[in-house]
Amino acid sequence: MNNNKNNNELETEMETAEIPGEIPEDQVEIVISEGSGENKSDETAALKDQLLRQMAEYDNFRKRTAKERAEQIPEIKAGVIAEFLPVLDNLERALGFECSDAEYKKGVELVRDSFLSLLAKAGVNEVETVTFDPKYHNAVSQVSDDTKQSGEISAVFQKGYKLGEKVLRFAMVAVAK
Repeated sequence: MNNNKNNNELETEMETAEIPGEIPEDQVEIVISEGSGENKSDETAALKDQLLRQMAEYDNFRKRTAKERAEQIPEIKAGVIAEFLPVLDNLERALGFECSDAEYKKGVELVRDSFLSLLAKAGVNEVETVTFDPKYHNAVSQVSDDTKQSGEISAVFQKGYKLGEKVLRFAMVAVAK
């Protein structure tokens, strides 16, 4: 009875113990002081097997969570960058209006240029707007344009951006018939 109580306590301690990292199998040593010699070796083998399984399970958990975190980083980065794109749109709109103060307009251009350079460092590129591609463009209208061939983009209403091959925002365009 006393031996079962000790084994139960030992199993509980092993289940709740945190393993700080990988422990080589040759460093694992379990000592049991009570019981007969044959029973001891069976218990030792069982406990060693249980410990090795727990270590393997912990290692797999650690690797799996590291992989999940690594997969989430690009999605989070894309989400944050996409939140800043309306700021860039507003800077572009501000530059589109007439301004009597040339220095003020130059300042807005500098802010826009620094913003564009920051996006370029992050790997963000503007979507090309020559030929319509449904992977990168959102066609909001079709127009008759004698200067453009069918399928070419006639007008750009909102610029599109991509991070690598991931589209952050589709370009809103008008396509020639």
